[in-house]
Amino acid sequence: MADTSVKPLMPHATASWLVDNTGLSFEQIAEFCGLHILEVQAMADDLASSKYTGRDPIQAGELTQEELDKGQADPDYSLIIAKGPEQKHRTKGPRYTPVSKRQDKPDGIAWLLRNHPEISDGQISKLIGTTRNTINAIRDRSHWNIANIQPKDPVTLGLCSQRDLDAVVAKAAKRAGIATSDNEDSRLGGDRAAMIEQLQAERAAERQAAEDALKQAEEEAMTAKLLGGEPLGSNPEN
Repeated sequence: MADTSVKPLMPHATASWLVDNTGLSFEQIAEFCGLHILEVQAMADDLASSKYTGRDPIQAGELTQEELDKGQADPDYSLIIAKGPEQKHRTKGPRYTPVSKRQDKPDGIAWLLRNHPEISDGQISKLIGTTRNTINAIRDRSHWNIANIQPKDPVTLGLCSQRDLDAVVAKAAKRAGIATSDNEDSRLGGDRAAMIEQLQAERAAERQAAEDALKQAEEEAMTAKLLGGEPLGSNPEN
């Protein structure tokens, strides 16, 4: 039996690729990647706050073409992730971060501080390998590069795995007495409502702009006729 608890290493990037390159339903993509369906819908509508670079799960060895074909043929089919290479988990000592990824750490810290304030500084430090001084500097906006720091998901940045992040969030939520599922659904529901409201406002503004432009064009045409000495409604043949 397949282990349904195993999810892609980079779920958001994988979901983005599946939305753009397959005929899978939002429900199938959300289930396969371990995301909320509203997150997948937001990606499809280009409303996600962060734009993810797609990650091909077939090339990554997390999904077979045969499995993808089954899912596209049957919208009720649940995709089964292919068993990837065994991941090594750190037990002791500081987390090593490649040099190419170290410049992304402030963005990941800012994302955690904004989206998961219940996580302690010690947990953030261990999760992505940083110092408490750096965390505090970003929190109080005294960091030397604060003007260029943009909150980004540390999983997407490759600073930690989704599994490690979920474990830290769950532990912090339990300690803070937060109902994770209810809180998450509420937050996503609010985001969805805000997205819809924003879309409606933008479309109303576009309609109003079009109506104003048409009205202005009619007024200009009328003014041109009057300045030309041609009475309104006159017949040039008479």
